[in-house]
Amino acid sequence: MSDIEIRDDRAAGRLEALAEGEVVGHIEYFLLDAPARALVPVHTIVEPAHEGKGIAGSLARELYTLAAREDVPVAPLCPYVVRWAERHPDEAPPADPELLRAAKAWLVAHPERF
Repeated sequence: MSDIEIRDDRAAGRLEALAEGEVVGHIEYFLLDAPARALVPVHTIVEPAHEGKGIAGSLARELYTLAAREDVPVAPLCPYVVRWAERHPDEAPPADPELLRAAKAWLVAHPERF
């Protein structure tokens, strides 16, 4: 994946994978503030022409790396990120059930966001 650059567009709530300057995949997320701060990935999308190249996994790995750098947990609601985390427990600590409940409640209260 050396030809893929990953950048965090915090204002848009997107972790983006770029190939030759073009966005080829992204994880949409939001920041949960209560009961504690957490990164909450909601959707992982890879453009069809770029599927099967490990882009989604690279995005998930970078999301957990970003969270570790910022010392915040990840509360994944995205099914892909949930499965990735289960396969990579050394890189993806288990999510706190209370944070997951709060993230789900936030999402229900803000349906326009996703």
